[in-house]
Amino acid sequence: MLDLACGQGRHSRWLAELGYRVEALDRNESALAKLADIPGITTRLADVEGGPWPYHARHFDGIVVTNYLHRPLLPLLINALDEGGVLIYETFMTGNERHGKPSNPHFLLRPGELLEIVRRRLSVVSFEQGEVVLPHPAVMQRLCATRGATLNIG
Repeated sequence: MLDLACGQGRHSRWLAELGYRVEALDRNESALAKLADIPGITTRLADVEGGPWPYHARHFDGIVVTNYLHRPLLPLLINALDEGGVLIYETFMTGNERHGKPSNPHFLLRPGELLEIVRRRLSVVSFEQGEVVLPHPAVMQRLCATRGATLNIG
């Protein structure tokens, strides 16, 4: 499982508690240091915007990305998803500028953008976009998609 741009590791910690082996990637060394001794979590310090993509030869059964957007990574994430793997992606979209940051269009998805990018290569399980109030008011896109095999829940 890959937690891309993991920050303080909220999702990495939760997934490790559920028994998943997680690779937590971020460019913030001090944030990663807080995850270093947690069983089930391996950390990787990398700047995926300014440096090379570290996973050309690696595949993950799950990839989680939240509150982060660097459009050139989207095809690389799809390529790094293993057969039957799950991509969970949630980040801000246009309209969020009225709630604060991020407000730069470079960091905001356009309507339907995430869906359009993945649906040619993955099977979309769920997609949402629009205004949310919790945990704080924002305008978001959320997507869950699988590569190939049908997702079995239950």
